[in-house]
Amino acid sequence: MKTVLHKAGTRGHADHGWLNTYHTFSFAGYHDPQRMNFGALRVLNDDTVAPGMGFGRHPHDNMEIISIPTYGDLEHKDSIGNTQVIRQGDVQVMSAGTGVEHSEKNKNRDKEVRFFQIWIYTDKKGHAPRYDQKNFPDADKHNKLLTIVSPLGKNDGGVQIHQNAWLSSGKLDKDLKIAYKLKQKENGVYAFVIEGDVTVNGEKLSKRDGLGITETGKLEIKADTDAAILLIEVPMKDFF
Repeated sequence: MKTVLHKAGTRGHADHGWLNTYHTFSFAGYHDPQRMNFGALRVLNDDTVAPGMGFGRHPHDNMEIISIPTYGDLEHKDSIGNTQVIRQGDVQVMSAGTGVEHSEKNKNRDKEVRFFQIWIYTDKKGHAPRYDQKNFPDADKHNKLLTIVSPLGKNDGGVQIHQNAWLSSGKLDKDLKIAYKLKQKENGVYAFVIEGDVTVNGEKLSKRDGLGITETGKLEIKADTDAAILLIEVPMKDFF
């Protein structure tokens, strides 16, 4: 087993007034050649957007872009005809494929919106752009690791992406022990702590810490406090 530990305080950070953002991997003005990606996982941003503010229309291509709000309402508009609002409990996937433009804005003028934005390399170039979102109630994540994103989409319970990658979300009670078995043995898993303290394969982690794990078939997770965790299983090679 090999691991790479990213403590919360070592992340890149920028405060633009309207946007307060933390970057687990190199992004925008934050560049660390040792933190470009974890396999096919390219971006893990922790964003807070001020009331009424947002990201103007901008392009993407050949990337699976996943947004997971944790507070507030985020309005999405794109060039393939989608106008949607995503809220706490929702998971949104935009497969940029051959190219798409979109904007993201805090829907509300009286409270901030907080969300994670995750970019995963596609399995190949040239997919047709597509959009999907689904709500996953907290009750469905209680003391289990619920699949929220997968290459199988609705056949596996999650929203679909063009990559052999799985995202699982859990809200765990203190002292719960739970195991995660990798879907593909050659993959790695990036464990990201949303809230609380957990121990993953013997490594103690706190809020917003991340741990990349490779060369193992299973994760052993213990909730040291009430906790919320996100697991991102991705290929470690064979992406463009």
